[in-house]
Amino acid sequence: MYTSVMSASMQGLEAVLVQVEVDVSNGFPGFFIVGNPNSQVREAQDRVRTALHSRNISMPPRRITVNLSPGDIQKTGTAFDLPIAAAIMEAMGHLPPGGLQGVLVAGELGLDGRIRAVRGILPMTVMAREQGCIACIVPKENLKEAEMVENIPVAGACSLEEFVQIVKKRAWTKEKNHIEDNKREMSWEQDFADIRGQVPAKRAALLAAAGFHNLLLMGTPGSGKTMIARRLPALLPRLTRQEALEITGIYSVAGMLSREHPLIEERPFRSPHHTISPQALAGGGRIPLPGEITLAHRGVLFLDELPEMSRSSLEILRQPLEEKQIWIARTGGRYCFPAEFLLVAAMNPCPCGYYPDRNKCCCTPGEVSRYLNRISQPLLDRLDLCAETTAPTYGEFRALRKEEEWTTKKMKIQVSEAQKIQKERYRKENFQFNGEIPPEKISQYCVTDGAGEKLLQAAFTDLGISGRACNRILRVAKTAADLAGSEIIREEHVGEAIGFRSMDKQYWK
Repeated sequence: MYTSVMSASMQGLEAVLVQVEVDVSNGFPGFFIVGNPNSQVREAQDRVRTALHSRNISMPPRRITVNLSPGDIQKTGTAFDLPIAAAIMEAMGHLPPGGLQGVLVAGELGLDGRIRAVRGILPMTVMAREQGCIACIVPKENLKEAEMVENIPVAGACSLEEFVQIVKKRAWTKEKNHIEDNKREMSWEQDFADIRGQVPAKRAALLAAAGFHNLLLMGTPGSGKTMIARRLPALLPRLTRQEALEITGIYSVAGMLSREHPLIEERPFRSPHHTISPQALAGGGRIPLPGEITLAHRGVLFLDELPEMSRSSLEILRQPLEEKQIWIARTGGRYCFPAEFLLVAAMNPCPCGYYPDRNKCCCTPGEVSRYLNRISQPLLDRLDLCAETTAPTYGEFRALRKEEEWTTKKMKIQVSEAQKIQKERYRKENFQFNGEIPPEKISQYCVTDGAGEKLLQAAFTDLGISGRACNRILRVAKTAADLAGSEIIREEHVGEAIGFRSMDKQYWK
């Protein structure tokens, strides 16, 4: 007896359609799984046999062969448990013949017959819709996640008995009702007005959010670097529904979704410890999973104590900062993970943190130089803005009034207006922010007046900046012009952008 059920396998962040074929035939009794399964999938035979037995469904004393097609991709994960059990039950007559035709099935089985949640249900459901499936049956714990995909009926089962009833009654929903609204009112619990002083750093954060520019904050311990970084995501625009689903799909594969509220409504803010390994930062593993770089997609990646990170971890950042994606190579293939994030890095100017204040700093010039040189020049060139934070004065620290000019609400309005200008300007391009302008488009969109051009030329000659750094100065200057409502980049905009690049020349001599 031959039966087949549709399921899916995750290849990186992409779901691939897999046909689960089962043949129950005469021969020496046995249970065999073929089709390039990994160890997790091969273990399914024991889970399926025990789960069926616990529900009073005995396996026939015959030869059972399970083939996972296509065979040229490795099958991973535990999502094949339920489709294998379903195909066997159909072959044994416990399910109506053809009852699962066109239905995608995924789920892990417990030994007691319960159906448990699996990773990647959202991309699997999207793939099922694109492949023309008529419905999806998933674990009940994953049901809200699957329901976020429109125009495909879904059903959730928590046990084999419930699964059988769903198939017999074809009891999957006809329409989607679980479409969450991500337009909640912002509360501004973390406000820029809480930060005393640090006006240049706040301005740098404003520019970073408005043009999606990478930002480096350098200053003494306790000067507000982390506070600025944690408040920056609130300045970014709300996620569109498509962006929210894209991010939710990434977290679904990583197994990091809430069961009750799976839709991610806010931009990610990832802050890994400086001891993070290169693999955890970039992603990968035996079964490739997204790392911190991809988990920060369309959000903020905050790297505190930047020089304390390993050199290999730091150099990993170079490719995704340029290409907005990262490639992971494994023996089973190459996987592309999205990595369109805003990098915010923070560091002290020396090991003790107080350079160049010689009254407090106890580091030798050699120690300072070695500490700073842990960050390579190519990586520095990829940081559009470098801002310095200083310890607040006693008056600033004890001030009763917050700085009303630098509230998150007011700054967000400025960011929103600047980004409206950018989206209109780049509506026919494949990018939408000034920080994403490719080098070949710089001359088209970053037009300066005469005084601005002279200032840029002088900086190029006197400061010895690289061509990449010059392009980044122009991108930042364009954002400053947008915030000022100017179509042309003027001298003051170029001067401000150069000012935010001068710190690397001051410290990295």
